[in-house]
Amino acid sequence: MPEHDRQREQLPTSSDEQPHFGSIETPSIFLADAEGTTVEKSGAYAAPDGSGPQDKPRGAWAEAWRELSRSPRFYISGVILLLLLTMAFFPGWFTDQDPRFCPIADSNMEASSAHWFGTNQQGCDIYSRTIYGARASIIVGIATTAIIVLLGGVVGAISGYFGGWIDSVLARVTDVFFGIPLLLAALVFMSAFEERSVWTVVAALGAFGWMQIARIMRGSVITVKSADYVVAAKALGAGTRRILLRHVLPNAIAPVIVVATISLGTFIATEATLSFLGIGLPASEISWGADISSATTVIRDQPSQLFYPSLFLSVTVLSFILLGDAVRDALDPKLR
Repeated sequence: MPEHDRQREQLPTSSDEQPHFGSIETPSIFLADAEGTTVEKSGAYAAPDGSGPQDKPRGAWAEAWRELSRSPRFYISGVILLLLLTMAFFPGWFTDQDPRFCPIADSNMEASSAHWFGTNQQGCDIYSRTIYGARASIIVGIATTAIIVLLGGVVGAISGYFGGWIDSVLARVTDVFFGIPLLLAALVFMSAFEERSVWTVVAALGAFGWMQIARIMRGSVITVKSADYVVAAKALGAGTRRILLRHVLPNAIAPVIVVATISLGTFIATEATLSFLGIGLPASEISWGADISSATTVIRDQPSQLFYPSLFLSVTVLSFILLGDAVRDALDPKLR
């Protein structure tokens, strides 16, 4: 029989035996387990321990949260701040005393079961005033931080993304505001108002506290806008608004979050300083700074009147600083 006829007879004759050239089987990977036995694993990628395919790689924010959840500073500061926030917005859960009820007959009383921290020179309960004083300080800190992130973030993003004369103009404006000390500017700003409130303090601190955020956002945007995914988005015809909101800002916001978290504690301390100097919140508002100021007149005879509001103020500022440090360590890959 000719050779070509013999090869024709050896070819499969049924459709079930026809080779499928259009499909590619997943390659098999052979791994050795702990006992030295070879184990076959199917799939494009298998874990070295033989447990199967590895999970999908985490994103940057998921990885940052994973690192943050391992930080003791995050839990310590988080618990303290959660307690302080609860105390600020639900003070009735912590005391049933009226902080504005001040009988002069109870002036300068020592700590007792009726007055846990004693009373001040006007006869007010120090414990209730310390609890209620958290509200003004925390509202000022959170609201001011929101303003500086919004204002400084917008200025920094526009300056860093567009560059050119826009960058030059915004940079010079930022430098002018940077040359004005925050506390001095807030003092002058607050002096212009006969009636002051929490929101007056927020406006003063927000108007003169956004410059650092703007500089950090500008530098971060300049770094991010040259990344490959931004260049690809431009090549595909994406608009400026879409590129800024979908690609640039989400990847440039991390250092801003760190600085804003730490600055929040700074603004709380600045508000207390303004109230201490008598130019911050009015007497109708209960504030740690105002209580510290009134306690300085009896510091030698009644040091506890100064101790308690100062302690709560210091713990609050320290907690925000610790939280900022934990967030910085989680968002910065170089510190992991």
